[in-house]
Amino acid sequence: MKIDPNKPADLSAQIAAAIRDAIVSGALIVDERLPSEAELADHFHVSRPTVREALKRLAAQSLIRTQRGATGGAFVRRLSYEDAYSQQITTSTLLLSMNAIRFDTACEARYALERACAPLSAQRRSADHLATMRSEIFRQGQPGLTDEAFCASDVAFHRALVDGAGNPVLSYQLAGAVEAMQPLMNMITFTARSRTEIVGLHARIADAIEAREAAAAEAVLSELEVYTQDLGRNVMAERAQRSG
Repeated sequence: MKIDPNKPADLSAQIAAAIRDAIVSGALIVDERLPSEAELADHFHVSRPTVREALKRLAAQSLIRTQRGATGGAFVRRLSYEDAYSQQITTSTLLLSMNAIRFDTACEARYALERACAPLSAQRRSADHLATMRSEIFRQGQPGLTDEAFCASDVAFHRALVDGAGNPVLSYQLAGAVEAMQPLMNMITFTARSRTEIVGLHARIADAIEAREAAAAEAVLSELEVYTQDLGRNVMAERAQRSG
């Protein structure tokens, strides 16, 4: 594990990246104890506070865990998909917002990924997944539901569809698409969308998934994409007209 002390980047960030690369490559294995702070400081030729900051970065990424006592120290953590979900969502949200991804680009990617997931969900969904989808559809139809609550229900509905595929890799990959892209798209379209229209489309998706009709589910998801894209274009046009 090496760093470049002449690089302007934060030394603690370089150390964290070096240790992360060692974990990813398998040089450091799950449950293996990392060298002590003093040993890492000697190895990287930095102070112990710099090493401590690097370890905090790794702990925040769920890559290591700390343990106190005589047998304590920092250990490589066994990372689960569930542990990684929140990081995927945060990273996707930052990527979309900081890099000013176009609405139509995000929308296209988000629905393409979900359509790819639909056939497996139609085949493998459980009664619990269907119950979640149905309960969220019911919730979305309630009068007086706030925009924030409708958005949260929208995310929960699509998350149940994705998780119904029974594939943790897909659930992880689509966590950013559903829980990062969906809220960002809702922020743009919520003033123009018809809840009745969305609830109707959601009901048809749930019907198709329950009937194990993958092609029908994909077709309705395509309809939902077209509807969302149209909303986005209309909102953007109105904003441009007002600002002009």
